[in-house]
Amino acid sequence: MIKKFIRRLLGRDAAAEAAAAAAAQPAPIPLGTRREVAREEHGIDAALLDANAVRVVRTLKEAGYEAYVVGGAVRDLLVGLRPKDFDVATDATPEQVKALFRRAFIIGRRFRIVHVVFGRGREHETIEVSTFRAYLDTSAAEQVEGNEKTAKGELAAKGHAAHVVDASGRVLRDNVWGPQVEDAARRDFTINAMYYDPLSQLVVDYHGGLADAKARLIRMIGDPETRYREDPVRIVRVVRFAAKLGFTIDAATEGPIRRMAALLANVPASRLFDEMVKLLQTGHALASIEQLKKRGLERGVFPVLEAALAPAAAGTAPAARETFVRLALEDTDRRVAEGRSVAPSFLLACLLWHDVLQRWSANRAAGEPPFPALQQAVDAVFEARIGDISGRGKLAADMREIWQMQPRFEKRTAASVPPLLAQPRFRAGYDFLRLRADAGEVNAELADWWEDFHLGADEDREAMLQELRAAATTRVQGAGAAGRGRGRRGDATGAAGAGTAAAGSAGPTRSGPSGGEDAAMRSPASGEVDLPLDDPAPLDDAPARRRRRRRRRGPKPGAASPADS
Repeated sequence: MIKKFIRRLLGRDAAAEAAAAAAAQPAPIPLGTRREVAREEHGIDAALLDANAVRVVRTLKEAGYEAYVVGGAVRDLLVGLRPKDFDVATDATPEQVKALFRRAFIIGRRFRIVHVVFGRGREHETIEVSTFRAYLDTSAAEQVEGNEKTAKGELAAKGHAAHVVDASGRVLRDNVWGPQVEDAARRDFTINAMYYDPLSQLVVDYHGGLADAKARLIRMIGDPETRYREDPVRIVRVVRFAAKLGFTIDAATEGPIRRMAALLANVPASRLFDEMVKLLQTGHALASIEQLKKRGLERGVFPVLEAALAPAAAGTAPAARETFVRLALEDTDRRVAEGRSVAPSFLLACLLWHDVLQRWSANRAAGEPPFPALQQAVDAVFEARIGDISGRGKLAADMREIWQMQPRFEKRTAASVPPLLAQPRFRAGYDFLRLRADAGEVNAELADWWEDFHLGADEDREAMLQELRAAATTRVQGAGAAGRGRGRRGDATGAAGAGTAAAGSAGPTRSGPSGGEDAAMRSPASGEVDLPLDDPAPLDDAPARRRRRRRRRGPKPGAASPADS
């Protein structure tokens, strides 16, 4: 009797544990039901299509494969927007796709896709073609310890055709091909899981994406927590779509965002960096920032944004950074709305400018010469905010050049202006200066002067340079007169020596640390900084100019070089 009771008790407990375990397992992602929607219902305007995307679809279909425009392009077409990028999905493998196009390249390890390229140079266009992927439950996938970097050996041994996750459930490899119905299930949101055939003008919808698009709703396919674990970047993507489209996030989709944000720490820095740039270049940068703040994602996710949105340092005007960043984001949104290009380097230079400025001033206050102080500040900001991200060399070089132009704009001389105008990145540097002027950081007259010089005719430019020469001559003559006056006020016995010493200390010493102009340049007061430039000698110093020209040309033919003497 007692044994029977114990067995019953244990059986009931075991059943309860099994039920609890089953409840803890997320429900499998529904595959959905195929629904074909005619043009009369979806209303997509064929004029918004890209000719090269249609060409890719036609080529694949003529070769006997299925092919559709897919993802965000279909979503944008449904709401009347012209997509920025067109992606194509097909049942052809990457190798089969590559064989159909003259300029096609297989890329990627996590997801193998094909880039089909049309055109050359800056005008080229890339259509991304992916193969339908099978939906595999995360619990059935192969698991490795570590991430892409620490588990390279294990991942390489598994090859391309594998479905691999890390310990947190994040997908590291997903190259198992499958039918379209499973490909739709493995996509993130219902509004991104539709397929459009531009030839038949049919939309294929498995998960009610069309209805959600019309209701302006962002809804996750399947269990949100499981999907965020598969790819934590979906946390950022849902915020970007909400800002870009003005859609509402479904309550079940939004619920886990805050508590799962820590998973973003496992995402490769390069991928997060790309997502941040996309977030700021949608044409809704200000709205994106507000969406991040609303969900507590403005801290600890993107170091660049954290620097731009950080509270002002003690002793600085708190509004200065905020005003500058706001103007930069407004300018970015305006350029996107006007269909103009936006350079990531310019936007990032804006976001990190006050971080550089603060470190630069601190380095100079500690006794560092201006130029090394700037270099150290830039290096420190890159290390702290951008990190070691491969392939960012040109971007970093462009940002560095924009920053280094700023003190050169402020230090105008007749000799330094034309070379600065000839710099390849001059326009970006000038736009940055104009933004600083709009924010009240520098005098607006300085930006106006450079704009007039940049747009002026040759005779106008020469007149402006002549004004700079005349002003430089006046300064030199005034400094000399002041020195002679102080010399005459000395005692009679030491008048000549005292006059010479006074003139030497009061004159604009170009290379010594005591010159008035250089001393002002070194002062970190008010946060303004300048670079020690190769300022030309006064115009009346003809021997000095000839010596510099000889140094640039080298010794005369037949003359002994310093190495020979």
